[in-house]
Amino acid sequence: MNPPTDTAPDTSAALPRWSLLVPPLALVLLVVSWGRDLNPVLLILVCAALGGAVVAAVHHAEVVAHRVGEPFGTLILAVAVTVIEVALIVTLMSSGGPDSSTLARDTVFAAIMITCNGIVGLALLAGALRHRVQEFRAHASGGALAVTLALVTLSLVLPAFTTSSAGPTFTGPQLAFAGVASLTMYGVFVFVQTKRHRDYFLPKTDSTPDEHAPAPSARTAWVSLGLLAVCLVSVVGLAKAVSPALEAAVDGLGAPRTVVGLLIALLVLLPETVAAVRAALRDRLQVSLNLALGSALASIGLTIPAIALASIWLTGPLVLGLGAKEMVLLALTGAVGTLTLVSGRATVLQGAVHLMVFSAFLFLAVTP
Repeated sequence: MNPPTDTAPDTSAALPRWSLLVPPLALVLLVVSWGRDLNPVLLILVCAALGGAVVAAVHHAEVVAHRVGEPFGTLILAVAVTVIEVALIVTLMSSGGPDSSTLARDTVFAAIMITCNGIVGLALLAGALRHRVQEFRAHASGGALAVTLALVTLSLVLPAFTTSSAGPTFTGPQLAFAGVASLTMYGVFVFVQTKRHRDYFLPKTDSTPDEHAPAPSARTAWVSLGLLAVCLVSVVGLAKAVSPALEAAVDGLGAPRTVVGLLIALLVLLPETVAAVRAALRDRLQVSLNLALGSALASIGLTIPAIALASIWLTGPLVLGLGAKEMVLLALTGAVGTLTLVSGRATVLQGAVHLMVFSAFLFLAVTP
């Protein structure tokens, strides 16, 4: 499907008012709070603005996505979310000192578990409850899962077994290889998804009336693209402002520091979760899987190269290797995901299994 021509009706006025107001308000609050100690009232406002900026960012990404069509739409959403995630990781690592050495690993692993179990499970369960059985393209989703598992193994499992450096870390050349390999594999996947086999990633059903609504005009798409950029800048700055309070809250609760990475991943992937569930309810499960697995791929395929570059100026070790517990959960995720996707059909059973694995991940993250 080619992008709509510029003769499409201008739906600029159809953009919700909140989506126009939230980005500049978040930017103003960023300016007000920058470099200041946050009192309770200002902290609440910053947290609200941060959440609003994330939601607004994904909303405007959806507008742009509607303009360019599938599967480019889900790709834009995945990349937008990953840009937020990478920015948050680098920002917190640059200001967190040695205690943040595992933040990248924890956040990326949490994103994999959230997308491959949480989002997939919710989408499968919600769609099956409404439509009983849903079909999707196994060759597309199975390929995305294969690339995801390969990337997470090369980047997060191998560091626990290498011997050239002390601890579960990579040496400089090893980290460079992991970054290049991640970027290469993600680039090949994007080429296959958008060019070579684009039809594989299109929904098998297209019967819902709302999917045929007029696409936004070029002007509306450019407005949303500009507001998306404002949201991303605001998210990065506000996250840096709130990070000391977040880490202090985790320490005060006596929770492991890995919870910080989990909270970051949950924050940036919440709008993606809503979008995936909505697509499943409209009997477009392929779009849900594109969103979930595309986010997982972008999360690791883009985060590892970015962290590899950032490590040039970041001080302290960069711990990437997973522990034994995490490796078991990852292996279980791969096995369950493979069995789910191989059939091309989903029921409530697959959704319940994925959600149970995700629940185990959440429980063990808080009580290791």
